[in-house]
Amino acid sequence: MPRGIAFFIQFFLVALSILFLSHYFIYFSIIHFFGVTNAWRPVALAIFLALLPASFIASSILWHRSGGIFATMYYFCSSLWLGVGLTLMTFFAFAWMARGVTRLFTHSPSPALFGGAAIVLACLYTAYGIWNAYHPRTEEIVIKIRDLPREWRGRKVVQISDAHLGRILGREFLQAVVEKANAEKPSMVVITGDLFDGQDGRLDELVAPLNGLHAPLGTYFVTGNHETYLGTDRAYAALEKTPVRILRDEMVNVEGLQLIGISYPERGTHKDIGDTARKIPGFDPHRPSVLLYHNPTQIERAKAAGVSVQLSGHTHHGQIFPIQLISRLIYGKYYYGLHAEGDYTIYTSSGAGTWGPTMRTGNHPEIAVIRFE
Repeated sequence: MPRGIAFFIQFFLVALSILFLSHYFIYFSIIHFFGVTNAWRPVALAIFLALLPASFIASSILWHRSGGIFATMYYFCSSLWLGVGLTLMTFFAFAWMARGVTRLFTHSPSPALFGGAAIVLACLYTAYGIWNAYHPRTEEIVIKIRDLPREWRGRKVVQISDAHLGRILGREFLQAVVEKANAEKPSMVVITGDLFDGQDGRLDELVAPLNGLHAPLGTYFVTGNHETYLGTDRAYAALEKTPVRILRDEMVNVEGLQLIGISYPERGTHKDIGDTARKIPGFDPHRPSVLLYHNPTQIERAKAAGVSVQLSGHTHHGQIFPIQLISRLIYGKYYYGLHAEGDYTIYTSSGAGTWGPTMRTGNHPEIAVIRFE
């Protein structure tokens, strides 16, 4: 069996196991807190909760094969449940801890009180998370670059990452992002991957708002992993009908600043971003540079290549609490935010959009407004 397929099967089985175990925890918590003892209710609840993760898998398959409104709504609801379920599981865990602490000091109130509070708080937090997902904020960042050309001092660069445009977050969402970007009056706009969500659709219409971006020094794009799922040629074809310039392992000199764009590796391949940068014609490691690369990885290779600044995304800052903890384990401190180390600086954006559940908790979607000094 090819290594890539074996890895996918292993990942799928692990993810499926986590899904069903988390739903079992929800089932066990409901049974305990609310004293569900009727002969048929526990069985009905178990069947219902078992069907929910299976529903997400079914809706994903249907969504890939059908563009109808039913498939879209089915996917939206079933994927949203993953976020709701994770939030419910988290608040049930807090309820178990609260009940345990309470019982140490006093006669414990009714278990239903803890269970009911968990459900109410989970619903409120979910509602906030859905609203939050549709309202990205601007995040102002200051980055110092050694030997920065005088022309660039104080100028703004807007970074848009992980918009995940598709049938859920569509043209209207991107239009709102473009309006927020234009309000900052940037000199340049950079799009650091996952502009698309990896689904079929009318890509030309999705990206049409990019025609309205106002950036005198241009708008530049590099692919993320979701463009490879969609097909990079399809993504390029849509963007080539806009003023956006695609950087495919190449560099452009923008008034003395070297702007390097490295594409995300195609599926089944690996790319050393240090070697790739060094091989780009005209790249000078002794002059100031900004690297656009979707993943906040290969930090030491970027440093060794002489990159001044790396702008990345991909992690969504965890997107839904408490996934931030997992993201931090995978990417270390680079999973989000600004980190300066000597002459090298990296900024990892939390991204403007969402993947899977259309909700954001524990963080904010953002449009990064970067000023160089």
